[in-house]
Amino acid sequence: MASTGTGVVAQAGVWIVGPPPSTSQIKPQANGPSQLTAIVWGAVFSSPLSLFSAHPLLNSAALLFFIQGTLVLQPTHTASQKHAGTLTHSALNNVALAAALAGLVIIEYNKISHGGTHFVSTHAILGLTVYILVGVQAFVGLTQFFTPALYGGKERARALYKYHRVSGYVVLALMMATAVAATSTDFNKNVLGMQLWAVVAACVIVVVGIVPRIRLSKFGWLAGK
Repeated sequence: MASTGTGVVAQAGVWIVGPPPSTSQIKPQANGPSQLTAIVWGAVFSSPLSLFSAHPLLNSAALLFFIQGTLVLQPTHTASQKHAGTLTHSALNNVALAAALAGLVIIEYNKISHGGTHFVSTHAILGLTVYILVGVQAFVGLTQFFTPALYGGKERARALYKYHRVSGYVVLALMMATAVAATSTDFNKNVLGMQLWAVVAACVIVVVGIVPRIRLSKFGWLAGK
């Protein structure tokens, strides 16, 4: 389901900000549409590499997998599709979470080893917020599906799905806002050179691909149903 309908549009947008094939020869300052598929990875591999380089690589990969995890459930129709989609959704999000946590460890190690300030920039504050929300989202999502007894049974657990869906879209929007805010960091200005307009454009394409696939009926009373 992830590559049908407007899912194709969302895929185009996320691969713009995520890992493209063979980016080692792409310069972020160059002109032309081919460079858009390498905004993050192309910028990193076109610059001197360091341990810190893994932070944008891992976090952009996490964003890619989180979006794949969203698209795979947009939409599902039959019971078998829903079950398979949920398992795939969980697996993709777990990969994304692992990548994001690795990115967090690297940036914290870098800050500590260099005596840098923590969570001062807009990018850092948004990033910390996203990490916390993703942790909560992952815990609730996993326990709702795999251990519904924690919520008093399957029916009560399912009643919470709508909140998980809504909060998931909110967190995804914050992730993209964090990516946009990364263009204002000193590391980007001095090393990577990613353009604000390019990252914004990529995120807009993702939104255009995802929003039409949202089924408001899944939100229950939150959608006035």
